[in-house]
Order: sequence, then structure tokens, then C-alpha cells
Amino acid sequence: MLEQLIDLMNRLNVNMLNWLPEAASTYAQAIDEVFYIIYIITGLAFLLVTVLMFWFLLQFKARPGRRARYSHGNVALELIWTIVPTLVFLGIFFYSQSTWSIIKYPSEFPESDVQVRVVAKQFAWEFHYPGPDGEFDTDDDKMFDGDLYVPVNKVVGLMLRGSDVIHSFFVPEFRLKQDILPRRDIPAWFNATKTGRFEAPCAELCGPGHSGMKGWVNVYDDAEYQAWVAEQWPPAPVEEAPVDTGAGKTDQEDMPQGDVPLQDDVDQMDPGDSGQADIVE
Repeated sequence: MLEQLIDLMNRLNVNMLNWLPEAASTYAQAIDEVFYIIYIITGLAFLLVTVLMFWFLLQFKARPGRRARYSHGNVALELIWTIVPTLVFLGIFFYSQSTWSIIKYPSEFPESDVQVRVVAKQFAWEFHYPGPDGEFDTDDDKMFDGDLYVPVNKVVGLMLRGSDVIHSFFVPEFRLKQDILPRRDIPAWFNATKTGRFEAPCAELCGPGHSGMKGWVNVYDDAEYQAWVAEQWPPAPVEEAPVDTGAGKTDQEDMPQGDVPLQDDVDQMDPGDSGQADIVE
């Protein structure tokens, strides 16, 4: 049913999702589907209310000889407009539960290929990388002001931290939006499916410089990202083993070593075994 409604909206050229930025993450399409459901429900509710409003205007307009009548209420109607919206909201909740669980519940997050700490402050983004040791707050950490660098088709784990007021990290193409609170670490993640440079503005009014608080997510292919990592953390030079040139060796050391008997062994040898004939005077 949903597919037929979406197809009808596309043919009528009323697809509101065409106004959205391109979807560039693994869960962007799932969020768009939830948006479709809400969009269709609210659109139908708008049409129903509009039609009923005009019907009431025509049906109960002033006529000669007819007086207005006071109505205390209708229990059946009150139950309908209470139960129906409740069922609609519950339906949306259960339909979107699987989507929101993998985006918002840390226990459902996939294992990260890249870890980045995002620090929000008035009015800038700081992106901290742990370096080759994989540990934050060590000597090989690096911070990039305003630019986040990630590989495409890899899970990027974010630890969002605020240093002053409430901010919100927002990447429209990824359908990622997460509020950031001061003195709290809030996890988030994304997996970009397209390379490019995506804007990451603050989506929470955070002060007079809020409109200028923008960052950028640079998504590289694997080769570009590995080259960037090598540029930021150059590999340590490999120490070559010293080459033995033979300098300092004595002639005795260079002589071939055979089975030469020790002097004590020579002294203990039997004269008869010396290989010399007895001398006859």
C-alpha cells in the first residue's frame, strides 16, 4: 500500500522528499521511509480536516428561520478522535522502532572502524583523533578545527561532547542529528555511502554566533583516506641493521680455523705417536 501511495505522489509531482538533500548514509533511506509514512498520514489528515471544515461552513451556515442549537458533546465522537490518533501514533512508533534502535541505542551500534571525539563550543567544532595507538588523551592525538575526515563505506563512531551550552551535530545528507549537552559524552555513528564534502552545521540555537558555527565532513575513498592518515601520522623510520665490513678483525681471526690441538694436548702426546722415527746414536 505504501509503495502505491508513493508511486501516486511521484506521478502527481507532489513528492516532498524531492526537497530533501541526497541520501548519503546507510540508514538515510530507512529514515526517509518513516518520513514518508508521517508525511502521508498528516497529508490525509489535512485533507480530511479541510473537507470537513468546508462542509460544516456550508451545512450550518445561517439560514432564515433557523436558530443555533447548543450541543453539550458526543461521547462516541470524543472516543473516536482520541482512540484513532492513539492507534496512529502507536503504529508509527512500532514501525520506526527498528530504525531508531540502530541509530539511537548504543547497544545496537555496529562496531566502529574509525573513532572520533567531537567537541562543540561557541562557535566551532573540534574533531579529535586518537592516533595510531587507538587511545584518546595520549601524545599521538590530533585535533582538526572544523573538518572531519572519514573513509567511505566504513562505520564512524562519534563521541559528542559539549564545552559550554547545548549544541546539535547535524549532517543533512546522512540524516544524522544529535543534540550535545555540556559535560556529557553522547555516542553517535554513521556510515557514509558517498564520497564528497558535506556541511555539518549546528542545529541548536547556541548564541549570537550560531549561524556561523559550521563544520565539514570530508568523505574519502579508501586510498585517499589511507594517504591522509599516512600524512598525518607518518610511519616511524625503520632502522637498518649495521653491515659487517670486516674492519677491526685481526689476521688471526681471518685465518681458517681447523682442528688445531691445544698445547697441553701436545705435551701429553706419547713420543711414539709423534710420527718421528727413533734416532740411533
